[in-house]
Amino acid sequence: MVNNLTQICITLPPKVQSPGLGRLLMHDENADPSSTTSGYDWYNKYALPRLETHIALIFAVTQIVHFFLKRLGLPLFTSQLIAGMILSKAVPWTDEGVQIIGTLGIFGYGLFLFLSGVKMDPSMVSRVNKRSWYIGLLSMLVPLLSMLPIMLHEFDEKDKENHEVDPKLKTLFLLPYYALTSLPVINVLLSELKILNSELGRIALSSAVIGDHVSMFLMIMGNVLRVWTQIVNHKVALGDLGSVIAFLVVVAFVLRPAMLAVVKRTPEGKPVYQSCIYALMLLFLGCLCVTRWFDQFLLLAPYILGLAVPHGPPLGSALVEKFEGMVENLFMPLFVTSCALRLTTMTIDFNNKMTWVNASIGIVALLVKFVVSLIPPLYNKMPKRDAAALALIMSSKGIVIEQGHFTFMFWVIICVANIVPILVKCLYDPSRKYAGYNKRNLMDLRRNAELPIVAVIHVPDNVNSVINLLEATCPTKDSPMIVNIIHLIKLSGLATPIFISHQKRLRTTTSDCYSENVIVAFNKFIGNNWGAVSVNTFTAVSPPSIMHEDICSLALDKLASLIILPFHRRWYIDGSVESDDELIRALNFRVLERAPCSVGILIDRVNLRRVMPVDGLSEKPSYRVAMIFLGGNDDREALTFARRMAQESTVILTVAHFSNAENNRGTGEDWDHMLDAIMLREVKTNGYINYVEKEVADGPETATIIHNMVNEYDMIIVGRRNNEESQQTTGLKEWSECPELGVLGDLLASIDYSGRCSVLVVQQQETVLLSNQQRNHFVFEGLLKDSMALVASTKTFMQEFYCIHDKLTLQPCLGTARVSKWACPPPHQLKLNVDFALGSRWW
Repeated sequence: MVNNLTQICITLPPKVQSPGLGRLLMHDENADPSSTTSGYDWYNKYALPRLETHIALIFAVTQIVHFFLKRLGLPLFTSQLIAGMILSKAVPWTDEGVQIIGTLGIFGYGLFLFLSGVKMDPSMVSRVNKRSWYIGLLSMLVPLLSMLPIMLHEFDEKDKENHEVDPKLKTLFLLPYYALTSLPVINVLLSELKILNSELGRIALSSAVIGDHVSMFLMIMGNVLRVWTQIVNHKVALGDLGSVIAFLVVVAFVLRPAMLAVVKRTPEGKPVYQSCIYALMLLFLGCLCVTRWFDQFLLLAPYILGLAVPHGPPLGSALVEKFEGMVENLFMPLFVTSCALRLTTMTIDFNNKMTWVNASIGIVALLVKFVVSLIPPLYNKMPKRDAAALALIMSSKGIVIEQGHFTFMFWVIICVANIVPILVKCLYDPSRKYAGYNKRNLMDLRRNAELPIVAVIHVPDNVNSVINLLEATCPTKDSPMIVNIIHLIKLSGLATPIFISHQKRLRTTTSDCYSENVIVAFNKFIGNNWGAVSVNTFTAVSPPSIMHEDICSLALDKLASLIILPFHRRWYIDGSVESDDELIRALNFRVLERAPCSVGILIDRVNLRRVMPVDGLSEKPSYRVAMIFLGGNDDREALTFARRMAQESTVILTVAHFSNAENNRGTGEDWDHMLDAIMLREVKTNGYINYVEKEVADGPETATIIHNMVNEYDMIIVGRRNNEESQQTTGLKEWSECPELGVLGDLLASIDYSGRCSVLVVQQQETVLLSNQQRNHFVFEGLLKDSMALVASTKTFMQEFYCIHDKLTLQPCLGTARVSKWACPPPHQLKLNVDFALGSRWW
């Protein structure tokens, strides 16, 4: 790097703080020049007011620009660069003003690198799979090798004579920066795109870890070789190399063990001593001082020190929580804007050979990096769109290092920063994998089939709530249950999300076992239901904004039929609100939108914990459950879950069917009406289920009846019925506070119903309905003694559905009969498929 010298004239002693606004108001233009109130120029003479004004202008212009650009999908980074370009022309900047802003920005960038190292786990390198190794190494080394022929071909001996420094060598030392793979840049990009813990995000982070370490090594060696070639006395270069090695040795073998000892001596769950935080910040400032002797080592010293800090709690998390907000919201915007303020011209001087050669090298590096990052995923059978998105992420750039080519690199970075996020959003949608043609809900499970469930745990109170709900579903050896517990923990002090399968971790240390209490509680649950329940426990450490990816991915991998989510609000025993977590509420919304199976939101009103014992020793008391049925997919799913609970003799189930007194249904609802009738037919004729039908005229009458029910039952199950209008709920939606619960769920969760009964709100799988909404498939089983009964039952079924289907065909096969019908093309396309299986019960 060539040192750029700027001559700045300052007044000694410097005038930092102005006398204040009062002096400006007292200013008299006609006063004597020698008077203290004359010649008051606060902007040019005083440094602090000028700095405060510049910072205020930077943030004001940035927010105004971003107000318009965010509607185009452009990131805040672009708005900060454009704000710097505007202010560089609109404000009379002095060299001193730019240098001060730049100094604050450089300090903030160093702190950003330090915190990036703190959040990273260096041991990730040993856990990276071969695929990520190939992508990380090839994306760094192949572009580097591809740039060498261009550099060797374009420069000759004549170019060396016209420059103080050999342009060939100068360009050679810049090559690692053109091929750089920066883990902090890719981590920020994935966070902005909210795909940090997606499958693609994990591959990109793993590959970036390898590329980042290779880049770090090449930059250190390039810096040493640059000093070796530019300085006659090679002892200076050897001294620089020795200093770098000494720094690495001190960090790895002195500072790292000392920090590990501090973490070990800190009691579990307690914060680290503040003196340790202050000592680390002094070490960080010392690393910045080291850069005065090692030029480009500025980019590495704070980062290497951060890597030595033990990630996660208590030390790493404390540093991140204390300084990350200041870095992201103050220093980094100043750094980005100050880079744009240094832009002296908007045009690129291609008449300069150094400029156009470096421009060619930079473009070749980007293209080769993209192609090389694309080949390994395609070879491993990754979908083409996902592979292209991964290659774009690996091609991200975020650093300007050479003043002579500043304009060119500025435009390269601003183009890449805008194009890459937009293209990745178009190519990769992590929720796309959840929408399929497989039905994963409770209704499509065979009777007494194994029930796969994913249950979410946020806080210790959720453990008892989930266990008691699972106990109420009555798992037996004939009707077993597979429970996948996922304990969600907010990512703090880490750069990469963590997903732990405790079944694969035979031994866990105190620092690694995030869910020890959860594991112990569910092991006891397994013991109480031996042979009927199997439990798999997982821990996911990720940002709250993308926790839904962990839940939905686990449900997809485990072929779950139901996800159980805790409600965001918790109550004390007296009914008062204990906590109201908006992050959990937002998480529930996202799961409801993307879940690959049915979802249930559990509202625990303490009764569930009080009534259902879990020790397996005492006799279980009766548990009164009510299911409110209005009709529709969600209500049918909720009724299916309630009927599974009713298999246990201690559970008393009452199905309350709220019908419309006017019974006005349009033709578009006839299909749902018939499915509801089939579901209720079994309930009416079942001896162990109480069936109650109530005619209601409107929403207020429904609310009155439910208000009287809450004191009679321990738990009420309802369907979410999102965006479904009915006469029974008219007038209630306008008062809804929690739309994720639906109208009835919100009514039962309101303060007026507090402390009375627990609630389960069920939503049937939506992804398959949205992706396959033009196809309806219904399976129906009956008890048949012979072939004549089969034909008779089929004719009865045909007569019931004759109002819609003018023609049905009977296709007999071994032991079954199949009734099928294909109607006209969409939107009226409908396939009705009814299976009659010999010897089975009506379902």
